[in-house]
Amino acid sequence: MTRSANEPLIGTSPELSAVLRAARLVAITDVPVLVQGESGTGKELLATALHQDSPRRNGPLITVNCAALPETLAESLLYGHRKGAFTGAHNDQIGYVMQADGGTLFLDEVGELPLAIQAKLLRFLESGECQPVGQGVMAKADVRIIAATNRDLAKEVAAGNFRQDLFYRLNVVPLTLPPLRERGEDIALLLHHYTAQIAQHYDLESPRYHKRTLQHLQRYDWPGNVREVRNLCERMVILCSGREIHPENLPQEIRLPRTPDAANPGFQLPPEGVRLDELEVSLIRQALKQTAGNQSRAARLLGLTRDTLLYRLKKYAIE
Repeated sequence: MTRSANEPLIGTSPELSAVLRAARLVAITDVPVLVQGESGTGKELLATALHQDSPRRNGPLITVNCAALPETLAESLLYGHRKGAFTGAHNDQIGYVMQADGGTLFLDEVGELPLAIQAKLLRFLESGECQPVGQGVMAKADVRIIAATNRDLAKEVAAGNFRQDLFYRLNVVPLTLPPLRERGEDIALLLHHYTAQIAQHYDLESPRYHKRTLQHLQRYDWPGNVREVRNLCERMVILCSGREIHPENLPQEIRLPRTPDAANPGFQLPPEGVRLDELEVSLIRQALKQTAGNQSRAARLLGLTRDTLLYRLKKYAIE
């Protein structure tokens, strides 16, 4: 069972709610949007919501997986070509950009675009013009661009893999979806939602999650994010239909998550020990300094929810 791009983003956590509020504000404009987030956080769902909440909702939404575009055909696929433009071009072909005329073009994994295509995308963003391969004159299209990536594009710019001018043009309104490990309060909601949905799809009785199972799943890091939750729900519906799910029923990779590699054990306790409260205060202050006081971003750096960080700020009287 595949997930529909028309599904809503599920969750009530402050981290997700803040992103959704910003998305509703930007949806009514035509400004380019850059959606960032780890794999599986729901970037395509957010792009779909932006389109559906926009004045372009009655126009087309064309989705392009940039990572799947063959480099030799990327220009033709995006901008189209004329008959005879190259070997194998037996007919005129309308590109994805023109197909999205009057609507939205969603460029997923935009960081994978070749540099030459990035230059042409920048021109389109600035002028609304593109040139099909083999056509002597420019074509115009009225298209809103939404791009998404799980890469750090600022680092890609520094490494010379992504054009700085295109990054700035796309990054007018960045929306960053938080990873699920920062949305602990949403996990039970997601589990129940997808379990019920998948059970209905397969015409099976929904399994029930024991309290200890929910507690275990809320402690799990979910490296695959919401996509991993959904995959787990599908497995549990098929294998445990109508039963109560206990921790021992969970897949091994979730039941017994891997411990950090011995060669990279993380923080090492010094022989003289530490004052844990002083260390925590120091780390919180460092996170706030690195994020210029942005509490949500500081919480993400520390692996906390924003509410947990606020509690610790109050506990230690940190301003």
